[in-house]
Amino acid sequence: MTAPGPAVTADEIHAYLVRQLNRALRYPEGYGGELGLVLLYGHLLFTEGQPGLWGEASERLRERGAWTAIGVRGAYRELIRGDDSSGMASVHAEFAHRRGWLETDRVLDARTHQALLDRARQWADDDRMRSDVLAEFGPPSVLLGDDDPRYGKTLGYVSEDPDRPIVFFHLWNGSPDEDAPMGNRAYPEPVLWAVRFGDGPFRDSLTFTPEGRRLQPS
Repeated sequence: MTAPGPAVTADEIHAYLVRQLNRALRYPEGYGGELGLVLLYGHLLFTEGQPGLWGEASERLRERGAWTAIGVRGAYRELIRGDDSSGMASVHAEFAHRRGWLETDRVLDARTHQALLDRARQWADDDRMRSDVLAEFGPPSVLLGDDDPRYGKTLGYVSEDPDRPIVFFHLWNGSPDEDAPMGNRAYPEPVLWAVRFGDGPFRDSLTFTPEGRRLQPS
C-alpha cells in the first residue's frame, strides 16, 4: 500500500483551483461548460470564506439580463446563432477578474486601454475579421475559446487598472447551414459579430457589427 504524500496547504489548494478555473474559462467545453465554472467558483469562494458570493453575483447578472434559466448561455443564444461558449466564458471572466483570479497574457496601460474604449464601438460599425482585430489592437490579454484561427472565439483586453472594464471582441465562425459537412466554416476566418464592455443592461453593452446583426437568431 502506497503511503500518502504530504498534505497540501490551503494556499496550494487555492492556487490549484485558480489554475483550473483559468483553463476552464479558456476551454469551457473540456471542463463541463458553464456548470463546471460555477462549481469551481463554489470551491474557490469556500476557500476564501465567502461561499454565498456567487449567488449574489448571479442575481446581479440576472437583473442586467445576462443570466437566464440556463445561465449566461441562454443570454447569448438570443444574440448569436449556435451556442457561443466563449461569449458565455467572457461574462464569467469578468467575475474572475473582479475576484483577482483571472490570469492574463498581456495588460494594457491606462492610456492604451482608454484609447481602446474610446474607439471600439465606432470601429465595430463596419464588418471586421479576427485578423482586423489583432492588427488594430494587438494580441489580447486573454483568449477564450479554441486557439485555432479558423474557429470562433472571444478576445479580451484588460487594463492595468482593475476598475476599468474588460473589452471583449466576439468572433463567430459557425457552420453555414445545418446540412453543412462537419467542421465546415462559414468564413475563411472568424468574423467579428459584436464588441462588449460595461456593467449596464447586458444587451446595451454590446455593439453589433453589420454582420453580427445578420447573424442574430431569427
